[in-house]
Amino acid sequence: METNILLESGTNELELLEFFVGDEDYGINIAKVEEIMTYREVTPMPAAPDEIEGLFMPRDKIITVVDLHKVLGKKLPEGNEGLLILCEFNGLDIAFHVTSVKGIQRISWSSIEKPPTVANNSQAGIATGIAKIEGRIIVILDFEKIISDLNCSASLDMSGMDHVESTRDTRFDTKIVIAEDSPFLNQLVVNAITDAGFHNIASFSNGLEAWNYISSFSGRDNVRDYIGLVVSDIEMPQMDGHRLTKLIKSDENLKQIPVFLFSSLIDETMKRKGLSVGADDQFSKPQIANLIQAIIRKVS
Repeated sequence: METNILLESGTNELELLEFFVGDEDYGINIAKVEEIMTYREVTPMPAAPDEIEGLFMPRDKIITVVDLHKVLGKKLPEGNEGLLILCEFNGLDIAFHVTSVKGIQRISWSSIEKPPTVANNSQAGIATGIAKIEGRIIVILDFEKIISDLNCSASLDMSGMDHVESTRDTRFDTKIVIAEDSPFLNQLVVNAITDAGFHNIASFSNGLEAWNYISSFSGRDNVRDYIGLVVSDIEMPQMDGHRLTKLIKSDENLKQIPVFLFSSLIDETMKRKGLSVGADDQFSKPQIANLIQAIIRKVS
C-alpha cells in the first residue's frame, strides 16, 4: 500500500489505519499494511486455533487469515462479510479479518497514550496504545503479540543464538537501554540480551521514557561510560524510534551513543529513514541473534 507517511524522518508522526471489529474502533500503523481486500473464502487448517480461519492464496502467495472478531470477542454483523487487512509480520503473511475500514488518520505519536492497566479480558495485554481522534477513542493493538499467541514461533527467532553461547558466562557491564512498547516483546528482548551476558539493562515502554532517561546524561563526560548502546523499536506511543534516534544523534554529547533499531517494520524504505536520522544499524524482528551479535561487536 503506497502512502506519503513521514516524508521527513523523525517527525514523530504516523498514519493510522482506522478500522472496526464489531462496533469497536481499532487502529494499525499503515506502515504495516500491504493491502486491503474484500473478504473471500478460505481453506480451513486442521487443528488450528479457532481464531485462525484458514488460508487463501492471492497471486500465488499463501496468506493465513486471523479473525479479529474471535480474538477480541466481537461479532461480525449479519450480512457483512467484512474486509481483510493484509500485513507481513516477522516473515509471516497475515490477513486480519475485520468488519470495516474507516480510513487513514495522520497523528503524532505524542497523541497516543499507554493503555490503562485495567482492561477487559478480551483486550488485556494486546493493546499498545490509545489514540484520541475527533472525540473517538481508537485502540492500537499489539499485532505481534496476537500472532505470537497463535503461533509461538512467530515471536522472536532464537536460531543462531548458539553462536553467542560463549559469551553467556561473560559479564558485560555496559549499560544497554531498550525501548519497546510491547510488554511481551520487551521482556523477550531483555531476556535474550541478559542471556548473552549483559546484566546492566534499562528498559522502557516507549521512546519518550527512554529519551527522558538518556537525555539526563547529556552533560556528562564520557557519556558511553553511562550508556553504551540503545536498542529501540520504531513504532511506540509518545515517541517513536526514529524521533528518539534523531534526538540522540542531534545532541553533541549523546550522538556518540550507538543506536540500533529493532523492528518488524524494517524494509528498504524504513532503512533509508533510519539512516537519515542517524541509526548505527537496523535489524528486522524476529532475528534476535543478529542483534545480539552486533551488540557484542559494538561494545567489546
